[in-house]
Formats: sequence, structure tokens, C-alpha cells
Amino acid sequence: MRKNSIKNTRINMEVQRELSEIIRTQVKDPGLKGVMVSVTDVEVTPDLKYCKAYISVLGDREKQQAVIDGLKRAVGFIRRELARRVNLRNTPEITFVPDQSIEYGVRMTRMIDDVTKDLRDREEEEGESE
Repeated sequence: MRKNSIKNTRINMEVQRELSEIIRTQVKDPGLKGVMVSVTDVEVTPDLKYCKAYISVLGDREKQQAVIDGLKRAVGFIRRELARRVNLRNTPEITFVPDQSIEYGVRMTRMIDDVTKDLRDREEEEGESE
């Protein structure tokens, strides 16, 4: 099975959906209390042995690290629940990775807005001086 095959894509989507549901409803770790956590992407290897789950957390870096630590403590429970819910030949070993893409996108948008604002201000100054 190739990495980007249709079967692998379907497995990734199913694992992502189930991981999101398990984390949202069944994980009771104190590090996850009152924090908005979402699974933004999942990459399962073609041999179904390993899985990278990208986690996005609403909050600062300390909250994000607390959530990742909580998920690492609960990885055995999460893996067992995933095995119960998804019928795969092997249940992958899960690695939780913080997802920085949303934060990066917000930072880039802010930078673009700053540049366009500066350009508009210059154009207005040049228009007034004429």
C-alpha cells in the first residue's frame, strides 16, 4: 500500500475522527480539563504500525504542552479505545505532535495586514502632499 493511496487516506480520516471523539468524550486527564483540543491531522504509516496525530490547542504554549503531556499519559487508554472502535489489522502506536500551522497562519496574516496598512498609509500621505 502506497503512502497516499485511497485506502491509506480513508484509514487516516477514520483514525482522526475516532481520536477526536475519544479525546473529546473519554479522556479524563487533568491536563485536558477546560481546554479546547482538536486533532487537525493524522498520518498512519502504510504498515499500520505507527501514527502521528497533530494536535491543536486553543491557548498558549504552556497549555499546549500540558495537553500533549496529558495525552502521552493517556496513550494506552486511547490506543485501546481506538482498537475497539476501528477494525484494523494492527492498532498503531500513537505519537502526539503539537500542530503549529494555525498559529503560523495567524502570524502570517497579521504580518500581511501590517504591510498592507503601511502601504495604504504611505499612499494617503503622498495623496495629501500633492
